[in-house]
Amino acid sequence: MPTAHIDTFARDNLPQQEQQPDFLFTLPELQFPEQLNCATELLDKHVQEGSGDRLCVRGPKDNWTYRDLLERANRIANVLVHDMGLVPGNRVLLHAPNTPMMVACWFGIVKAGGIVVATMPLLRAKELKPILEIGAISHALCDAGLAEELRGAAQAVPGLHHIRHFNSTEADALDAIMQDQSATFDNVNTALDDTCLIGFTSGTTGVPKATMHFHRDVMAICACWPRSVLKANADDVFIGSPPLGFTFGLGGLVLFPMSIGASTVLLDKAGPSQLLDGIRDYGATVVFTAPTSYRTLAARGDEIRATALRKCVSAGEALPASTRALWREATGIELIDGIGATEMLHIFISSDEHEARPSATGKVVPGYEARIIDDNGQPVPPGTVGKLAVRGPTGCRYLNDERQQTYVKNGWNVTGDAYLMDADGYFFYQSRTDDMIISAGYNIASPEVEEGLMLHPAVAECAVIGVPDAERGQIVKAYVVLRAGETSNADMAKVLQDFVKQTIAPYKYPRAIEFLDKLPRTQSGKLQRFRLRDS
Repeated sequence: MPTAHIDTFARDNLPQQEQQPDFLFTLPELQFPEQLNCATELLDKHVQEGSGDRLCVRGPKDNWTYRDLLERANRIANVLVHDMGLVPGNRVLLHAPNTPMMVACWFGIVKAGGIVVATMPLLRAKELKPILEIGAISHALCDAGLAEELRGAAQAVPGLHHIRHFNSTEADALDAIMQDQSATFDNVNTALDDTCLIGFTSGTTGVPKATMHFHRDVMAICACWPRSVLKANADDVFIGSPPLGFTFGLGGLVLFPMSIGASTVLLDKAGPSQLLDGIRDYGATVVFTAPTSYRTLAARGDEIRATALRKCVSAGEALPASTRALWREATGIELIDGIGATEMLHIFISSDEHEARPSATGKVVPGYEARIIDDNGQPVPPGTVGKLAVRGPTGCRYLNDERQQTYVKNGWNVTGDAYLMDADGYFFYQSRTDDMIISAGYNIASPEVEEGLMLHPAVAECAVIGVPDAERGQIVKAYVVLRAGETSNADMAKVLQDFVKQTIAPYKYPRAIEFLDKLPRTQSGKLQRFRLRDS
């Protein structure tokens, strides 16, 4: 396709064609024009078609219509181009909590032909640095409240030349300088296969992987799961807890509501208590959050029943049958479960509330195909546990990463999840097939936590695994060998936990620490994680 990108870094670093998955465009709604800018489809068209006065994005301080958001996104696009020198194809780090201004920045970047690299607000400088390096990021838009961590990362990455902060009253902040720019902007006429976002995910080694997604991909996920499973409408009010730096949150809280002209509520803090307040105060009807939140909120089922809430989506971690039953009994609402992946951009197996079955994630979403395979890549009979493989209109494209060959096999995306499929086509989650820990919807790589612990002078060696937990699905557990002279007690455990919280994102800290005299290893010195799991 004729690219609009002047900076061709993304296209130059796509996997070779033979290493990419097979892409399927079997549905009529998946037929897209060669030139496609998803910002035009999701934002501009609503105003062009007369819906500009419909409510679009809300937050504690903002109440924006589609026209309000469009004008702000246009001004930001003009700042990026005229003040910050952005050319189509440049990567722009977007580092912020969930706020309407973050959404305006997202659309401003895409309108200008840039590539959004949105990150979770809890990431520290240590975690931002490899993202900046791998993405060769030259520009950044950052919430002023997170400026210190980005500043720390930027000092070690000379390629990041242009930074603007927002949600700030400073004279040089984006909020001020965008007011001097035009409220109109001619969107860059990008190709449907120009990259518009790069999502980062951590692998089992802790080295982040950059997943590249096209304008076509953004529109494809809006055409599949929301239409066939969620079935929301323009009068719905969306709300939820996942960060917009997580593709689950980007889809559920921005792309999906805007694709149907609905409105969304963004909370910069969305724990169960704040989420319930938001559902009640804003009249939210559709919520996206993880099973952990549903388990906590179920205790306030009577309050939930008094709200307008009607659709509840669970993803980010496996949904226990007990949590599904608890939520239905407490609220009268059946949960909509689903599995997605950053590599796939969003949900590809799910069932609506009428077809849900206990313990089942669901059926394959129309537009996708899924199967269970053995170690040789061959399909296995129903009822057999194996590896989940999927393909459809979206798929894995790692940016210049040899792990592409592991994720994509024979045209299929092999997700790293162990599943079984029954005779009716329902998929049942079994476990992860790697060392990733999934806790309360967050993906946490064991080696990354181990590295954080090893930075403490009291730690001689350590190993980290995920252990089952009734509330969070899994928790991070660390086995620690202390240096000579150090005392292994509850106080030391607390010291190490606090240290990790300050070193990497706080949600990754080990909630359980067990002290050992030595770690189990083979004669060649390799760590035997299975012995820790079996202990």
